[in-house]
Amino acid sequence: MSKLIQEFKDFAVKGNAVDMAIGVIIGGAFGKIVSS
Repeated sequence: MSKLIQEFKDFAVKGNAVDMAIGVIIGGAFGKIVSS
């Protein structure tokens, strides 16, 4: 899980707003799958 967070941080540092929005959407969906 920490690897996923690290990759997300590295991804966020790039600052691409579109990629960031996609990452948030995927992250939210992934979180719902895990918690269900």
